[in-house]
Amino acid sequence: MTNVKDMLVSDGSKDGSSGSSSLRSHPSDDGEPARRRKKLTTLTRPWLLLAPSLIVLAGLLLWPLIQVGKLSMQDYKVKFGGGEATFTGFDHYKDLLTSDLLWKTVLPNTVFFAFACVGLTVALGTAVALLLNRLGPTWKLICSVSILAAWAMPAVTGTYVWIWLFSPEDGMFSQLADSMGLIDAETTNWFTERLPFYGIATINVVHHGFPFVAITVLAGLLTIPKELYEAGEIDGANAWQRFWKITVPTIKPVFLVVTILSTIWDFKVFTQVFLMPGGSGSNPDVYNLGVYSYIEAFAKNDYGAGAAAAVLLTLLLLAITIVYIRTLFRQGGEDL
Repeated sequence: MTNVKDMLVSDGSKDGSSGSSSLRSHPSDDGEPARRRKKLTTLTRPWLLLAPSLIVLAGLLLWPLIQVGKLSMQDYKVKFGGGEATFTGFDHYKDLLTSDLLWKTVLPNTVFFAFACVGLTVALGTAVALLLNRLGPTWKLICSVSILAAWAMPAVTGTYVWIWLFSPEDGMFSQLADSMGLIDAETTNWFTERLPFYGIATINVVHHGFPFVAITVLAGLLTIPKELYEAGEIDGANAWQRFWKITVPTIKPVFLVVTILSTIWDFKVFTQVFLMPGGSGSNPDVYNLGVYSYIEAFAKNDYGAGAAAAVLLTLLLLAITIVYIRTLFRQGGEDL
């Protein structure tokens, strides 16, 4: 009896195992569609969540860009009750790219001015950050708040302050240079020539922009372990060597961010140039791309030419942004 029972149990277990194995070897037909639906949901859900924000951004950013590009291919005349547009194709771009004013004045002013501002802003901001990093908590707070006042100052206000400081005859710097015998304050106008004009504009932009670099670099410096500097001192490295061998490599991503962001901002400077004497159109030698676009569109009522210059500036900024994003991704890959 026992043997017969054992045989029945054994047969039942075999049948069960074979049945379960057959079930596993033949999955239900609903498994594959379910996996596809899950995969589709995983791919589409982030975009569905981002859709409202993307629609708003497209309305605020993409649509105006499309309209500017459309306007750059038209001769647009403002009339009472509306405007009249005549399609001209790429004529405005042809005129712009064959203009001596663009290649000899506007682009050099834009590029050299931007790179000078970026270099000086990053250098001054880094020096201030190194100074703040060596101060005690109280003085660090006082100095940080003080330099942030320059960043909080509106660009219009700051520009008029520098205009007043360099104004002919009674400006503080004009009087100081006159007392040192460098210039004649009564006959010297800093704003009529290209080099001194952009020298003043550079000081203005650097003064307004260095606090951002200083605070950002300071935040990076606070993350560097002190043991690295102690090891450098033990190895005999001086302050300059410790800066280049320890500080710069450790917070390299911070320097990349502030450098490329400063480049983007300084390429599209408008207020600091336009508000200075001669910068609003009376002196073509000091045009940059932003001011040139404005003058063509609103001072000369040539909206197509102004839009073409704006598109050129946008393409330059887009190229810089692409370099910025690729650099960040490359840096992130190296860190991983």
